Amino acid sequence: MSTSKIFVPLFFVLLIVGCASSKKTKFEDYVFKTKTDKQNYIAAYDKALKLWEIPLIEENVKTSFGTAHVVIAGPKNGKDLVLLHGMDASSTMWYPNIKALSKNHRVFAIDFLMEPNKSTLTAKPLSSEEIVTLYNEIFNHYKLKKFDIVAASRGGWIATLLAIQKKNSIDKIVLLSPAQTFKFIDKPRKTSSALLLKLFPSEKKFNKTLKTFSTHPEKISPIYNRQFYLANKYAKSNSSMLKMTPFSDKELESIQNPVLVLIGDHDVINSEESLERAKKHLIHSKTETIKDAGHFLSIDQSQIVNDAIRVFLE
Repeated sequence: MSTSKIFVPLFFVLLIVGCASSKKTKFEDYVFKTKTDKQNYIAAYDKALKLWEIPLIEENVKTSFGTAHVVIAGPKNGKDLVLLHGMDASSTMWYPNIKALSKNHRVFAIDFLMEPNKSTLTAKPLSSEEIVTLYNEIFNHYKLKKFDIVAASRGGWIATLLAIQKKNSIDKIVLLSPAQTFKFIDKPRKTSSALLLKLFPSEKKFNKTLKTFSTHPEKISPIYNRQFYLANKYAKSNSSMLKMTPFSDKELESIQNPVLVLIGDHDVINSEESLERAKKHLIHSKTETIKDAGHFLSIDQSQIVNDAIRVFLE
């Protein structure tokens, strides 16, 4: 059995153990451990959102599963563009990209309900079917039709899940190192630092994780760094990644949309195998390896990534 096949179940077992071992308090929240933790995190989120440096609107959309927080920017007459962030990264992660993405698009950056951000989950953990329902409710709320999606890491998995549905209103799709989408974690031993950080958060483990996932951690804003660290420090461990398994050949082949897949040449989540599978099974796909970039390629090489996305979408 390969190392990755051994590691993935172990990863999930430890996440479940971490979830089960969380101390119970009177504060009922699926994501945060205490009310104070949540308040401190939201303050850090607000500071990080200022890194966008463009006019924006924050709105809350009521759904069947809780309240979805959406950050909106860009011209009202621009083509609609949905942004789906990476795991624990929140919509603030788009600060190196948002000026380019919102130049000609009306952007809707959605905070995922099962992660630390400004959205609030009031239901039990969501199944794949419920995740589809959740996002469709948000899309319907804003009357989004023939919209584009740019999605990173876990967001890329969600975007692919939405795209394989027979009824969807998606036009073009950009996947930035989508996690667990084409294959399981490529370098499980290296990604163990992220697992340890999730279960036993510390500044030392956090910095080690950044160096694992980014080729240029020095490019990451200290303000965003603080928010990202607090997401790992204050949030409860959860087993939601259990639902994230690579899509079948048939599912990928059902996607008729134009799809751009970008991965970094030092990515620990994906490899050239991911791109080869994308080329083979996504009918209208374009793939590219971003040099000198890790899993955080939208920060490591933001200008190159922004240009590639702009050309593909426009």
